[in-house]
Amino acid sequence: MAAARIPRRSEPVPRSIAVVAFHGVSPFQVSVPCLVFGSDLRELGVPRFHLRVVAAEPAPLRSAAGFAIDTPHGLGTLRHADVVIVPSWRPPYSDDPPVPLLRALRAAHARGATVVGLCTGAFLLAAAGLLDGRRATTHWHWSPAFAARYPAVNLDPSVLYVDDGRVVTSAGIAASLDCCLHLLRRWCGAEVANRVARRLVLAPHRRGGQAQFIQQPLPPPDADTRLHDLLQWLQARLHERHDLDTLARRVAMSRRSFTRHFQRATGTSVVQWLTHQRLMLAGRLLETTDRPVESIAVDAGFGSALSLRQHFAARFGMPPIAYRRQYRPAA
Repeated sequence: MAAARIPRRSEPVPRSIAVVAFHGVSPFQVSVPCLVFGSDLRELGVPRFHLRVVAAEPAPLRSAAGFAIDTPHGLGTLRHADVVIVPSWRPPYSDDPPVPLLRALRAAHARGATVVGLCTGAFLLAAAGLLDGRRATTHWHWSPAFAARYPAVNLDPSVLYVDDGRVVTSAGIAASLDCCLHLLRRWCGAEVANRVARRLVLAPHRRGGQAQFIQQPLPPPDADTRLHDLLQWLQARLHERHDLDTLARRVAMSRRSFTRHFQRATGTSVVQWLTHQRLMLAGRLLETTDRPVESIAVDAGFGSALSLRQHFAARFGMPPIAYRRQYRPAA
C-alpha cells in the first residue's frame, strides 16, 4: 500500500509531546493521548511522535486504579515539548494545583508550545491563567464549579472540544479521544486521523456534543434557592417564550445580577440553558413517542419544525428524524 501523501500545512507537525501524569490519575485518561499519538504512522509517511509521560509529582505515581506509574521524566521535559497535554486533574475541590506545574505550563505556552487540557485538565490550564478571555470546555458535571471558579473563561459546556489555536480543551473522558483525533487531523491530515481512528475502532469524527449526555439540569443544592425554584418553574414551561427582564423580576434581581448569578449556578447563559433543555425535551419525545416533529417542536418551545431541525443540526449534527431512528429503543 502506498503511503498517504501528507498535505502541506501552515503549521509544522509537532514532534515532541509530553503527557502530564500525577497521583490519582485515571489510567484510561492518561492512556488516551498515548494511544492516539503513540501509534506508528510511518507507513503513512508520518514520523513517530516523541511521546513522554511526565510526572508532575515525585514518582512512582499511584494511579486511580491502584497500580503505580513510574516514569523517569519530570517537569523539565516540558521545556522541550512542542505539545503539553494535561489529561485530567484531581477533583477540582481536592487541593490547589502544584505551583511548579502551573509555572511549567505557563512557560511552555509562552515559548510557543500547544497546551491541551483534556476533561478536568482544563482546570489546570485555567489555574495557570491560560484560558482567561478564551472559549473553553470541560466535563459537563464540573462545568458549574468551573464557571464559578474561573469567570474570566468563556465556558461552553455543550461541545466535545474547543480548538483555540495553541490552547485546546475537551469535554469529559471519551471526548478526550475526539479531541486527540482532531489534533491529529489538524497536524497530519484527515487520512492519517481516519486511519488511527479505524485502528482504535472509533468514528473519525463523532457528531453532536456532550450536551447529549448531560442529565442534571438544575444547579447544586447549595445554590441560590431563588434560582433553583426558577429553573424548576422554567422546566415546566419550556413551551412558553421567556425573556431576561421578566425572569430577573421573577427572582427580584436586576438583569445584570441575574445574568451573573445564573452563569455562576449553571455554568451557562439563560439562552443556552433554555435551548439545551428544549433540545433534551425534544430528544426524549422523539425517543419515547411517535408524535410528529411539528407537534414536538411546539411543545418543546421551538415554535416550528424548521426551528427544531436547525437546532438539532447545529447541536447533534443530524435532523430530528435521524435522531429518532438512531436513539429510539428497538421494539
